[in-house]
This record gives sequence, structure tokens and C-alpha cells, in this order.
Amino acid sequence: MTSNMRQKDIRPAPARIEFKGMKFLITDRPSDSNIQNYIVELKKNNVSTVVRVCEPSYKIDELESQGITVSDLAYDDGTPPPQRIVDEWLEILRKNYQENPEACVAVHCVAGLGRAPVLVSVALIELGLKYEAAVELIREKRRGAINSRQLAYLEKYRPKSRLKNKNGHKNSCCVQ
Repeated sequence: MTSNMRQKDIRPAPARIEFKGMKFLITDRPSDSNIQNYIVELKKNNVSTVVRVCEPSYKIDELESQGITVSDLAYDDGTPPPQRIVDEWLEILRKNYQENPEACVAVHCVAGLGRAPVLVSVALIELGLKYEAAVELIREKRRGAINSRQLAYLEKYRPKSRLKNKNGHKNSCCVQ
């Protein structure tokens, strides 16, 4: 019985991904019962914004009372994100890093293996990584992340340099 209990309690550790000054924390979904532990982890990683890409399943007042903004960008499990979600995600990142370049953005779906890693991959691609390198970087810390359908989406994804000129680096060279 204890091995079954242990299996249920094992959750992948939050994965911190950093690239070109941007910081992301991929987690699984918190619940009202473990929200205090979640907040401790967010504070430890200097998270200012949480983006949930699954249906809401916990109250956000405790996060907001700690100065952490929560944005909802839910889309269907196992699928690539619709363009509207990608646009909103990149806008959240741009705004967040303009306001606080040292802050980290947390993103979660249910298990932190599909929707959340895909959005972080999109951001990494926008920042200049090839899709294979973005996926590899995430899978190093979230084994099993990103299904074949989502991988095909990332392979075809073309960056539009929407995260350039961040952190006040207005003179960075960009080929468009």
C-alpha cells in the first residue's frame, strides 16, 4: 500500500528554464490544499506571474495577496496552442520582462508535460533557439514533455521576433 501511495505523491520537480535573460518555471497544477507550498516555490524562484494553461482548479486570492499575477490561457490538452493563446503568452512575457527583467514567469498545465512546456518552447524559439534545442532543454528537466502532435507544431513554428528588444537592449542586432 505504501508504494501505491508513494507513486501517487511523486510529482516532477518544478523545472526552471533560463535563456537570454528570460526565466521560466514549469510546474504541475497546484491545488487549494498545497497552494502554500506552491507559493514558497514561486517566491524562491522570484515568480511575479503565473500562467495557467488548463482549466482553473484552485483559488487565486492567496497568490494575488503575495503580489503574484495569475493569467488564464487555457487550451485543449494534448494539442498545440491556438494562435490567440500564443499571441497572449508572448505579450504577457514581453510586459513582464519590461516591468521586471529579473522576474520569472511560472506556467503550468495539469502535469506540466504538455501545454506548459509547449508555450515555453515557443518563447525559446522566439528568443532564437532552434525547436530541437528548445525541446531538448525542456526535456532535460521534464522527461516525457511534449507529445508528437505538439512536437510537429513546434517544428513548423516560425518565430516573428516578438520577444526581441527586451530588457532595454534596444540596439541588439536582429535579422528580419
